[in-house]
Amino acid sequence: MNGNGHTLRLIVNREKQDSAIRGLYLVTDDGDNLASRVEAAIDGGAWIVQYRTKDRDPEVRFAIGLELRELCRNRGVPFIVNDDLELAKRLNADGLHLGQEDGDPREARRILGLGKLIGVSTHNMEEALAAQAAGADYLGFGAMYPSRSKEISHLAGPELLAAVRSQISIPIVAIGGITVDNGAAVIDAGADALAVISAVLSHPEPALAAAELALLFNRRAPLPRGGVLTVAGSDSGGGAGIQADLKTITLLGSYGSSVLTALTAQNTRGVSGIHGVPSEFVADQLDAVLADIPVDVVKTGMLFSAGITATVTDKLAAYHKRLVVVDPVMIAKGGAALIDREAVAMLKDRLLPITYLLTPNIPEAERLTGMVIAGEEEMQEAARRLHQLGARNVLLKGGHLLAGDAVDILYDGAAFQRFAAPRILSKNTHGTGCTYASAIAAFLAQGEPLRVAVGRAKTFVTAAIKLGQPLGRGHGPVNHLLAAREI
Repeated sequence: MNGNGHTLRLIVNREKQDSAIRGLYLVTDDGDNLASRVEAAIDGGAWIVQYRTKDRDPEVRFAIGLELRELCRNRGVPFIVNDDLELAKRLNADGLHLGQEDGDPREARRILGLGKLIGVSTHNMEEALAAQAAGADYLGFGAMYPSRSKEISHLAGPELLAAVRSQISIPIVAIGGITVDNGAAVIDAGADALAVISAVLSHPEPALAAAELALLFNRRAPLPRGGVLTVAGSDSGGGAGIQADLKTITLLGSYGSSVLTALTAQNTRGVSGIHGVPSEFVADQLDAVLADIPVDVVKTGMLFSAGITATVTDKLAAYHKRLVVVDPVMIAKGGAALIDREAVAMLKDRLLPITYLLTPNIPEAERLTGMVIAGEEEMQEAARRLHQLGARNVLLKGGHLLAGDAVDILYDGAAFQRFAAPRILSKNTHGTGCTYASAIAAFLAQGEPLRVAVGRAKTFVTAAIKLGQPLGRGHGPVNHLLAAREI
């Protein structure tokens, strides 16, 4: 566990198991407000900080380095200096990273002393083997992809990384053009750490960018892989709500914890009663879980009241939970209202600004935006408006449209992505929204980037609808068990 309380569970070989070189490896830039951006990145999950600076007065470099060193020590994060042995010694840094032309790791260790981490940049198999033989504690290896931060003369790529991994026993830090969308392939090729600069420090929210990248390492964890907290109401019929969430999370291979917001008396024919949980007890549940149990992704469903919505928002912010998937549950399958007007306003004003992914269906999107949505063009405009309300990403689900495929549209503020599946005519669709959002949360917690998580979840929920079996005399539930087996 690092200083921000975020747990990364990595499966690595025995030689590397005790190494500090793993996870998200942050390399600094020369921009303004560096310390605050680095601190935010540590909050999000950065495990190591490498201080790299150019063209500054030596005393300025030392002063900035001293501030960063103290920040890292206070947060339990290793602090490594790039290419400057004298500065590393003067700062009493935890280690030094050397380029190919910047010195001998044996000499650096002699000067800095035992116990310091010495890394060496490498670009091919020969350099990697030589650095290991010279006593390096870890390798920098790259570039993986073209990068904006420097001109690339050695494009190694994940394929060469995989070959080097087979011959090297010390940790490997992959570097060069790594983003949340391509980082998974680099980890799968054998990287123990991902070195990033602009992908985090140039992001408007460094903590969020770091959290997305740090979660990719969960793909190496043993099952159950990743933790998902669902905050939602109970469905006594077992098809939706907390029950559907926990079934989905468990069957897909993650660990599910839960916070109840309301009790419902319902079956396949509808809701006959709702009993809200006091906001204070919702807070007690959140404290109990978040203070003890690792939670990588939070998924919210039925929040019932404005007081509960405010409580959940405040607690998630206090515990620095960055990846929050919000399913804005408003109306039950049978038509019963599950949230009041004040709660809708609170959701828009308070919860959406901390939302990583919002997953409304068309009636929910219409209520949140005031629009009438009749097709994909209106879906895109509604997604834009919801993004403007604060949600970082919006997945607008098109299942309520009557014609054509079941099309969902993902919008990240810059581009749209379309997810389509054949429309399945079935009345056994109870719990579809809960199941879909929980599946996305589980795949995110397991180390899949957002677009992959949505695609896999779409496949899962489509199978769950297709395999749904009649149960009761109304809208039966989707089939979580057979869908999990099928995918």
